[in-house]
Amino acid sequence: MIHSLRFFGSEALIADKETSMKKQTLRDVDVAHKRVLVREDLNVPLDAEGAITDDRRIEAAVPTLRYLVDHGAKVIVVAHLGRPKGQLNPKYSLKPVATRLSEALGVPVTLAPDSVGPEVTNLAESLKDGEVLLLENIRFQPGEEKNDPELSKQLASLAELYVNDAFGAAHRAHSSTEGVARLLPAVAGFLMEKEIDYLSGALEAPKRPFVAILGGAKVGDKIGVVQNLLDKVDTLLIGGGMAYTFLKAQGYEIGKSLLDADNLATARETLELAKSKGVSLELPSDIMAASGFSNDAERKVVPATAIPAEWQGLDIGPETIRRFRDIILGAKTVVWNGPMGVFEMPNFATGTEAVAQALADSEALSIVGGGDSAAAIEQLGFADKVTHISTGGGASLEFLEGKTLPGVAALLDK
Repeated sequence: MIHSLRFFGSEALIADKETSMKKQTLRDVDVAHKRVLVREDLNVPLDAEGAITDDRRIEAAVPTLRYLVDHGAKVIVVAHLGRPKGQLNPKYSLKPVATRLSEALGVPVTLAPDSVGPEVTNLAESLKDGEVLLLENIRFQPGEEKNDPELSKQLASLAELYVNDAFGAAHRAHSSTEGVARLLPAVAGFLMEKEIDYLSGALEAPKRPFVAILGGAKVGDKIGVVQNLLDKVDTLLIGGGMAYTFLKAQGYEIGKSLLDADNLATARETLELAKSKGVSLELPSDIMAASGFSNDAERKVVPATAIPAEWQGLDIGPETIRRFRDIILGAKTVVWNGPMGVFEMPNFATGTEAVAQALADSEALSIVGGGDSAAAIEQLGFADKVTHISTGGGASLEFLEGKTLPGVAALLDK
């Protein structure tokens, strides 16, 4: 039988108290007439012509920036776009972001020619109350990702107060997320507050049953999350590529399915850990297998315990979809991070879409991590039917793993 255990344990609180929202926010400080440096996550996707294809992150930044404008702050926004690797690259200029942000805010947004330097300092010092200056891509600076103290000092010199609203970058100890927060009074923006409140609420005091759904490729990438959640959830649903390593760890044939061979022992230990904690760890019972890694490959439903030798699993099967759906519909709290199959191939997106549909149909408090899970929810038109969609895939994963997020830890305590 596939590993399936039931939960009879008690609630457990998150061990890392630094990541829960015990930090000061914009509401705790006076911003009027002050120069305020705001770290936002404006890393939006662009098409080949440089046009923004998804402005959700810009819209998510508006409440904090609108509050600052309305309360008479002199607003200086710092953000990144893409991976220019510390070099000036016009392809990654924030010019299209400045245009769209101006439209979203309803006020002019001036784009600085750089993120630090004499010209930027002059622009910052000449700001009037309610005006907005967007610094050019902070990752053009080679010191940003190294958390260079000199760059942090230059950024801090521009303002009197620092606001971190970039949850999607909060797991990075960079100059604009952690370094500058050590040099100025530092508080959380409204998006940061919302993200932390939802995630910490789910982990610290969830309504039960509490179900977590994890997908994605390798066990090694999410084993910390899995093991941390075993102290908190009633049921853990595992799909995607990582499921095959758990199946293989129990001695089942997985054919040419993705295998994280370095973590077979870890998978076995995790199954035993779930058993010892009384947690129901649910794996697929059937698989949509393919004759090759292609959307057009021959495909068929097979038992998860007996995938043909020359075939590979690329999605969960219909029986698993029904079982996962029933579990989700019976939950009071659900956290989802990671697809159930090769979501970018339409023929193997069924499982991921079914989980998204189940969350939309559920009455549970539902939190969706970034990446493919958020994309599925958005593409299917379910964004308004889940409680919260995180703007930070990597940050939400590290939070679920129980790690301290540097960009949060550096903020002032309440």
